[in-house]
Amino acid sequence: MFRKIAHKFRAFRRDEEGNIAVEAALYLPLLLFVFAATYTLFDLFRQETVNTKAAYTVSDLISRETTALNDEYINSIYTLSKLMARAGSDMSMRISVIRWDAADDRYYVDWSVERGNQLDIWTDATVTAINDKLPTMPDQERVIVVETWNNVDPAFKIGIGQREIYNLIFTRPRFASLVAFEGTVVSDGTVHDDDVTDTGS
Repeated sequence: MFRKIAHKFRAFRRDEEGNIAVEAALYLPLLLFVFAATYTLFDLFRQETVNTKAAYTVSDLISRETTALNDEYINSIYTLSKLMARAGSDMSMRISVIRWDAADDRYYVDWSVERGNQLDIWTDATVTAINDKLPTMPDQERVIVVETWNNVDPAFKIGIGQREIYNLIFTRPRFASLVAFEGTVVSDGTVHDDDVTDTGS
């Protein structure tokens, strides 16, 4: 009996007959899902890379400025970043200049602006939320912080929901000690100056 069963298994293993229509019906949905998942994951990684490059580009452009920025400049930078990212995507951006005060052992905000609807401006009180993400700096050193936030929908529905892509880039001013901004200085109502010792808030 066992010989008969073993013979049947060997015959089944050697059998090369089949129906291509049935095999295609079985494997085609799996292959389509694999292709859709591969493309979707690749597209999400590509979008994250594009957003990072956009943030680095904006940060680098601002770091080279030697004159005060204004709202028109910020608007053009925001438009540029959206063009570099996916067309029609809901991107938000926050640009800030932050200063380290060694005597107070804390960061201060010289100015902060935002575009979009996902991010709020930094103030002296709220910037502590990213203390662990900011670099170690000498006393009175300033750094430009560019943040982008983008919601991206997957290309195909494969069980992955909308993804939030957040980037934080910081760059030192290249040709000036401070990149200034024309307008209201956002720092809890206090205008900080390198020649004045701040007492903190």
